[in-house]
Amino acid sequence: MQNIYQWLPGVDELLLNERIKAIHDVPRQVILDGIRNTLKEYRHQLGVNPERYQHKEELQRDILNDIIKEIARREKPQLRKVINATGIVLHTNLGRALLSGKAWKSVEIAATGYSNLELNLATGHRGSRYAHVEELITRLTGAESCLVVNNNAAAVLLALNTLAKGKETIVSRGELVEIGGSFRIPDVMEQSGSHLVEVGTTNKTYRSDYEQKIGSETSLLLKVHTSNYRIIGFTQETDIKDLVTLGKEFHLPVMHDLGSGSLFDLKGRGIGDEPTVQQIIASGADVVTFSGDKLLGGPQAGIIAGKDQYISLMKKNPLTRALRIDKMTVAALEATLRSYLDMEGALQEIPTLEMLTRPLNVLKEQAQELKALIAKELTSFMDISVEEGVSQVGGGSLPGKYLPTYLVLLKLKKQKVEQFVHALREGEPGVLTYVRDDQVILDPRTVLASQYECLVSALKKGCGGK
Repeated sequence: MQNIYQWLPGVDELLLNERIKAIHDVPRQVILDGIRNTLKEYRHQLGVNPERYQHKEELQRDILNDIIKEIARREKPQLRKVINATGIVLHTNLGRALLSGKAWKSVEIAATGYSNLELNLATGHRGSRYAHVEELITRLTGAESCLVVNNNAAAVLLALNTLAKGKETIVSRGELVEIGGSFRIPDVMEQSGSHLVEVGTTNKTYRSDYEQKIGSETSLLLKVHTSNYRIIGFTQETDIKDLVTLGKEFHLPVMHDLGSGSLFDLKGRGIGDEPTVQQIIASGADVVTFSGDKLLGGPQAGIIAGKDQYISLMKKNPLTRALRIDKMTVAALEATLRSYLDMEGALQEIPTLEMLTRPLNVLKEQAQELKALIAKELTSFMDISVEEGVSQVGGGSLPGKYLPTYLVLLKLKKQKVEQFVHALREGEPGVLTYVRDDQVILDPRTVLASQYECLVSALKKGCGGK
């Protein structure tokens, strides 16, 4: 045991190694950390299995190789570009909605120079960062006023804290949803300071259930759109219009947490049954909250729209500053919203809408093109075919709704599927796929045309090629 540890090279010795000295444009601290971390790992490995190495040269060669890999790993940015070949349009783990060209150009302008984020250029006085998007949101949704915070959970938190802190909020048991990251509506309500009053059952809630629970401590009626799941079968839910009527009778505000927040009528295109924000506002809801990076197709944000008497209270809440959006979100959101001034134009400008509504014949052509490009390089490694399949919307939107598509199937001839998929994920850029029946599946719906060549190159590297 003592002898094997003596074979380990010292840090100073390794720093003088020619291969280490040949590493340029890498901070010295990164190199030192790479060396120390690798040596620590080898000490641990040798303690577990001291007979793993019989020759000093073999051990030191492996250590040096692993140091080079560790330095490269540490130097590589943790947040990296990936190719999404899963067909999941709003993939939460991959950042949800892609920004439009206009949106990311606006972000670049905001990020690389000064801007009038909180300055009214006409008066020269301090302005509001929300003014850049407020007129657009109210115009597009029909709401009297609006406010934007950093995500929809924050929007719900702020609204409940403002309108129902220390009071009761009535909500259906069937709408006590859990959203991403194990965050649950009851937990958000608890943090807001509002007391949860559950009514109805999991599958059925009537207007009378709400009415029976209204008391002197009731401050808000809350409806939560089940945007990430559906209850089917023997069910009954209270329509938002009925809830609004009830709210007016008892002089209580009605809030609708819409979640996905579509401004485009996807139902009119035969895609799901998601209500639009405009429809919910028109129904009379006093406050509506929804996400910016789901069906809207913009940056992560929580948008609160509704009656001015309630939104103005939220703007004065100290929490608003803690939850506010930054200049890059303002820029991306404004550009995204401007695209909706021409609804048909938005279909082409906003990647999320374009992907969701892409014609099946176009997807077939793209699948055939990808097949041909892959076959040109990799027929010795895999069999390639195209067949019909389905894509998912993802991001907790349109649950149970599958979009018809065409898939490219890869049947590996020599390599194990798990090894190949892992190599794709670890590549540069990483490639995300899925496996079915021992075949690797690529869905062209979420692969950008500009990524085809890069995708083929990544597949080649995953097979061990260059």
